[in-house]
Amino acid sequence: MKKRKHKEKNKKEPLERIVRGIISTNSKGVGYLTTTFFKQDIEINSEMLNTALNNDEVEVEVLPLKKNERPKGQVTQIIRRAKDTFVGVVEETPNAFFVIPDDRKMYTDIFIPKFKTTNLKSGLKVLVKIINWKDPKKNPEGKVLEVLGEKGKHEVEIRSIILERGIDETFSEEISNEAEHIKFEKGKITQEEFSKRRDFRNISTFTIDPKNAKDFDDAISITKINDNTYEIGVHIADVSHYVRTKTKIDKEAENRSFSVYLVDRTIPMLPEILSNDLCSLNPNEEKLAFSAVFEITNDSKVIKQWFGKTVIKSDKRFTYEEAQDVIDNGGKFEEELRILNKIAKQLEKKKLHYGAIDFEQQEIQIEIDENGKPVKISKKSRLDTHKLVEEFMLLANRKVAEFISKNTEKKKGAIGVYRIHDMPKREKIIELSFFLKALGYDLPHKDGEVKSKDFNALLDSINGSAEESLIKTAAVRSMAKAIYSTVNIGHFGLAFEYYTHFTSPIRRYADLLVHRILETHLTNAKISSNEFERLHNITKKMSEKEIMAAEAERSSYKYKQVEYMSERIGQEFNGIISGVTEWGIYVEEKETRSEGMVRLKSLTDDFYVLDPKQYSIIGEKTKKKYSLGDKVHFKVVAANLDQKNLDYQLI
Repeated sequence: MKKRKHKEKNKKEPLERIVRGIISTNSKGVGYLTTTFFKQDIEINSEMLNTALNNDEVEVEVLPLKKNERPKGQVTQIIRRAKDTFVGVVEETPNAFFVIPDDRKMYTDIFIPKFKTTNLKSGLKVLVKIINWKDPKKNPEGKVLEVLGEKGKHEVEIRSIILERGIDETFSEEISNEAEHIKFEKGKITQEEFSKRRDFRNISTFTIDPKNAKDFDDAISITKINDNTYEIGVHIADVSHYVRTKTKIDKEAENRSFSVYLVDRTIPMLPEILSNDLCSLNPNEEKLAFSAVFEITNDSKVIKQWFGKTVIKSDKRFTYEEAQDVIDNGGKFEEELRILNKIAKQLEKKKLHYGAIDFEQQEIQIEIDENGKPVKISKKSRLDTHKLVEEFMLLANRKVAEFISKNTEKKKGAIGVYRIHDMPKREKIIELSFFLKALGYDLPHKDGEVKSKDFNALLDSINGSAEESLIKTAAVRSMAKAIYSTVNIGHFGLAFEYYTHFTSPIRRYADLLVHRILETHLTNAKISSNEFERLHNITKKMSEKEIMAAEAERSSYKYKQVEYMSERIGQEFNGIISGVTEWGIYVEEKETRSEGMVRLKSLTDDFYVLDPKQYSIIGEKTKKKYSLGDKVHFKVVAANLDQKNLDYQLI
């Protein structure tokens, strides 16, 4: 044992002077680069960044290593800029304008010469492009691309969120015209097309979606075979029939990769004439679908499966609430919905038995008035019908992935696109375990290796507790990020050996790709030799776009939470301590999940200091302790809409 410790003590870091990678920066202008050569990230001080910005691809020279210090470096070359446009608020000085970026990781203001613009004033929000920045000791010079309007206005703030992440809210005239042409050319299904497809038009079929849904990706059909067996069809809009490869509209969908769902609007991946009309599985209309059809028993055993092109006619458009009411109280399709619900519960039970982790968190919904002002924030109800649809979509995704993967193994040159989720890193699990101990919970692990059954035991134990949301959030953060890949490694969180995205091609480009790949497997079509590299690059880009879309959604909701609480300054609420730092404690309000900061200086009854091991702050004289997960009563004292943060005070 002593010998091993001696070796570790004298082990030297590898000598690698020039490294490349993606840099991460913070608001103080300090950069970090993760490499495989060093255990710690390379730290790059502000004077060594040489104009590098967050997420830029850079070349870094590692400085001579000092004993017991983390590696440090300096940027020698910017290989690729992640972005050069920013949204921010104008601040006027006597000789110039400066744009203060909304992006907190943009560590410097952008200089706008007064003689180059005439329509700026303090308080305006603008979209600005960096046009010149060679001297890192000076501010970058920018050019205003668009004046968005006065800060604080609903439309201005939502557009700021959209533009900051490079999301295009509108379609060009060229793309819109191409969509119109597709509708004109293929709007009517021909008899020839009918003859190529399996006909489900006379089988009970329906969609179940949110109240405000306008695009219907998926429908479910059910036919009784005998008392114990049913044929259940998961029918997905056949977008690939209309959106062909190498077309401009396909390239547009690839560039967008996702529909983006903000607090007040949806920015579709495809023009609405396709997403809400031609491709959408609207009720009482004959529609083309790509289907996964299963013969399945009451206890959810799949006896037989079939994949292929179909034509369907949805009999009913249900909202989740309407379908739940039929299950509970009876109505049209009562028997079908109850059977589907019963089988879905069996599928869920099996999924959890085989190790799927139940990270389900209660989401919020925000109601806004005609001016975009938030008037109500509440928790979304999670119904059996939500789980019903989810389980059958998971089944279709899993079985399609399995079919593609096994065919890929058999056929030379075949390929697949998968949704993969790697095992969590050991250090993340060890960190989570310490966090949980501070809250009085235990997560068994062996040197950072954890079993999914132990994760689920933990989640069961916190069900209904005050700290449930807090612990689930921490657990999710300890996980690897699910991504798209051409190499299948399985899905840790779902405990599936095979998984992909097949069921939402109207709103996710990955699903459209999977439809095309599945068709090549079904028809034994040849795949070009360069297809693997092309798809590899696309999957990488889709994973990056997914993060941007999620950030935009979260930011729009966060802004409305802050705006909602800004109207309630002085009011009192109940919450839970969601974070502790050396400068204060974070508190999440119970109903709206609006998080704010209680600054240590506002706690005047004692001098409080952070105890990181106990995730607490403790009074030096009174020993009074505020710990992670504690229930507290507080009032709102301030709201900063520019920075999207709230100040609370304990009562």
